Amino acid sequence: MHTVPLQIRFNDIDAMGHVNNAIIMEFFDLGKDHFFRSHGLPPEEGDFTVMVVHYEVDFRSQIHKADHIAVQTAVERFGTKSLTVFQQVVNTDTQVVCAECRTVMAGYRRSTGTADVIPDDVRQRLA
Repeated sequence: MHTVPLQIRFNDIDAMGHVNNAIIMEFFDLGKDHFFRSHGLPPEEGDFTVMVVHYEVDFRSQIHKADHIAVQTAVERFGTKSLTVFQQVVNTDTQVVCAECRTVMAGYRRSTGTADVIPDDVRQRLA
């Protein structure tokens, strides 16, 4: 799994004293961005990219301001025109999983504006 340490900011904390659920979605997006870049696939470059078509999130444990956390990202499954990314936000001190996310992303060809098959070279990079 690809791991990115995260810094919890003051404005990430809600009135309940923990990281707001909407902010955790930003953590997942940041993890995906780092993951694709680290595999040579910057999301804003090239004719082929992938785009989010479905999220499933489970919130398992609260995250507080003083916690040390990271987001872990990996491709769980490839389809013909889609892939499923599995992610976890983990407390790096306790190894407790705070949230899990599965994101289905569809292959997209910018030049045609349509869904497209995920090329073999992209599959190899992300596997």
